[in-house]
Amino acid sequence: MDKKLILPADIERRSMEIIELELGPTPRLTQSERTVLKRVIHATADFDYRINLVFSENAVEKVLDALKSGAVIVTDTNMALSGISKPALAELGCEAKCLMADPEIVSTARAEGTTRAVAAMDMAAEKYADKKLIFAIGNAPTALLRLCELTMSGRLAPALIIGAPVGFVNVIQSKERLTRLQTPHIAAMGRKGGSTVAAAICNSLLYMLYDRN
Repeated sequence: MDKKLILPADIERRSMEIIELELGPTPRLTQSERTVLKRVIHATADFDYRINLVFSENAVEKVLDALKSGAVIVTDTNMALSGISKPALAELGCEAKCLMADPEIVSTARAEGTTRAVAAMDMAAEKYADKKLIFAIGNAPTALLRLCELTMSGRLAPALIIGAPVGFVNVIQSKERLTRLQTPHIAAMGRKGGSTVAAAICNSLLYMLYDRN
């Protein structure tokens, strides 16, 4: 069997062609939403997201305006943080942060008898109150539930919440609560999700504004 070197850009291009061919029509989605969906499928090889990935009205357009204004993306894992394109962030004047390992978060969570994820969301809401905030949740449903509480109480007004925690406990419930909010959101409904999905959604949005060529 001949072995031929294929460059990463060519692999991605061909992968997207295959996804486009196999995905078929998505009448419920706008073109920009379909672009996000394809990036998630590219990251997961899972076409279930054709049904599972939901968008609030004009969420993509609204968050693009925030990204143009130098938004801060807050993740709930360092894995998601590491997967977000640093060149795109830099060119757009945006930042990405994960506060989960911050010593203050650890001590606060211990003192208050809560999770680091909850404490991290509280800190982000306070620390970046003057910024356009995008939350990318791919692991902790407690983080997503806390964001819903902060938003409903008026303490937080995010530009976007990406709700994609993965697992079995409070995962479905946290996403359902998110979709009842008026806050712009993108949610991976059901049990599926993960840091890879959260990062892929962030990158798909960044790439709409950032020329990688």
